[in-house]
Amino acid sequence: MMIIGAPGMTGSDAAVDFAAFFGAEYERLFQSLYLLCGNKADAEDLAQETMARAFERWDRVVAAETPTGYIFQIGFNLHRSMLRRARRALTGGSRVAVKAEPNLGQTRLEVLEALSSLPAAQRQALVLVEWLGFSAEEAGHILRIAPSSVRGRLHRVRGSLRETFGGIDA
Repeated sequence: MMIIGAPGMTGSDAAVDFAAFFGAEYERLFQSLYLLCGNKADAEDLAQETMARAFERWDRVVAAETPTGYIFQIGFNLHRSMLRRARRALTGGSRVAVKAEPNLGQTRLEVLEALSSLPAAQRQALVLVEWLGFSAEEAGHILRIAPSSVRGRLHRVRGSLRETFGGIDA
């Protein structure tokens, strides 16, 4: 991928670079959002909205220290907004249940249910570090928290998953 936003770059060059970025990052973004919300349709909507917003702010995205991290921030913020809207729509402020796809194997369904029961902040840390391979420092930068907070969230997630799956190392 060429350096995006280089001086003298025309609008069509920027569009080509966005297309390359989109092709390289969309699937990881979608998979991460799917792990967060547990529903393919919602994950697709969030991923598409994230990329649309990234395209609108392309100059800021390419200027970011990590453009990939920038789009994950957008996607995670959109997910949080979606949860807030859904919670407001419910009476009593109960947690939003995540619906897993019905045709999944039982083990995968159990994992998705376990993930959906975690607080969103813990799921975000888990997805960034364990699924996408970001370091605690990188995940902290994306989530705008200290790396020690990322590690603390991961510790709690692993404990919860260990309990859920009967002592299996998480």
